[in-house]
Amino acid sequence: MQTQADKQLSDEQSREIAETIREELARRRISRQALAEQAKLSLSTLEKVLGGRRPFTLATTVRLEQALGVSLRKNAVVVTPPAENDVAPDSLGSYAHRAVTWLEDVYVTLRPSFGDKDAIFAYRTEIVWEPKVSSLVFREGDRTDAPYEHTGEVAVPHQSGFIYLVIIKHGQHRVITVSRPTVSGEMYGIISTLRAGPGSQLTPIAAPIAYVPIRNVAKPSLGRVASGDANYELYRKHLRRTVDEPFALFLPA
Repeated sequence: MQTQADKQLSDEQSREIAETIREELARRRISRQALAEQAKLSLSTLEKVLGGRRPFTLATTVRLEQALGVSLRKNAVVVTPPAENDVAPDSLGSYAHRAVTWLEDVYVTLRPSFGDKDAIFAYRTEIVWEPKVSSLVFREGDRTDAPYEHTGEVAVPHQSGFIYLVIIKHGQHRVITVSRPTVSGEMYGIISTLRAGPGSQLTPIAAPIAYVPIRNVAKPSLGRVASGDANYELYRKHLRRTVDEPFALFLPA
């Protein structure tokens, strides 16, 4: 027996909903994979309903409405108002979760290697909403220097138009300031941190940094990427874009 949740919407309703979802994905610059994960649907199911190969059910539509925070059905009310804990603290920009879903993704992170001036250091960074702290957080992974992998908070203030990835640990600060994503999802800016030297020596250092959605790189190279690597020129192009366009400026002494 078919339940109300299993009820299939008409072809016309399905087409309208699919069109609205595609517009939202383009406007927010988020991937279908990210939306599927947020709505707790398989990517295959999402692809089929968006492609018209399967009609929307009421249950699928409600899940997508909750994930996007918008009404997909005509004459329907918005189904999920923001919860009290769905807004980041003022210190991070007071943003609502549904207003920053376009930032949630997995990125290849690129910066110059601090140990080899001709190499590029690449690792993975995931940006996700963390309900426990009611904000976006970032988590680094696949670093060859695993002890230095960081997890921190993401600030998205309305005033500056920039995004800040911040780590404060035992009083030590590391700040990454990047632009809002480009049309293809990349973010460019500056990392300000400490460079580890011999023994216990630490030196303040700033460098260009780029966040490239991992889906934009066919076979990502991670670790210390040298000139012979297949991705070296692509990675170098992204880092050069940071200063050439410029997304960030480095002033001479």
